[in-house]
Amino acid sequence: MTDRIAHALRAGTLALCGALVASAGAAEYGQVVPEKSEIAFESQQMGVAVPGRFPKFTAEMSFDPARPEAGQGRIEIDLGSIDAGSPDANTEVKRKPWLDVAGFPKATFVASRFRALGGGRYEAAGKLTIKGRSQDVVAPFTFAAEGAQGRFQGTLKIKRLAFMVGEGTWSDTDTVADDVSVRFRLVANARK
Repeated sequence: MTDRIAHALRAGTLALCGALVASAGAAEYGQVVPEKSEIAFESQQMGVAVPGRFPKFTAEMSFDPARPEAGQGRIEIDLGSIDAGSPDANTEVKRKPWLDVAGFPKATFVASRFRALGGGRYEAAGKLTIKGRSQDVVAPFTFAAEGAQGRFQGTLKIKRLAFMVGEGTWSDTDTVADDVSVRFRLVANARK
């Protein structure tokens, strides 16, 4: 009887130690580090790539790579901060036919579901809202732990006309392509 009790205690202790080690290795990532993060985009104008970026944005997340299904996140982009490559381009894309920054100063992505794809690859599904129009989107990304931080990096492909970006004469996709690639790199601190 004593051997059985001792064996059960050893087994219980080993299981507890294993659980503690596993939980010590797991981390949830939350606070985004703005100076290490970036949201950029690329469109095509008459077949020529036109890059740009949004220097001002906020991001909140709760993501554990061991339990991605419990994750959630929100990104809010200050559209007025757009850098489209020149002062003239910046002025033009803020106008009503394009981003209509006066009427809709922010774009948001709210992730309601994360899913692991294997090999450090994931996807975030949620709603993207631009100019008051919302679309369900899925953003594929990779995740890598880097010390006490994690790096989320991916590209989301969207159709600008689904959000009425480029109305009127600008809706001609021979001049400005409908496809836009939004690239993101978010660096977030780990919470243990």
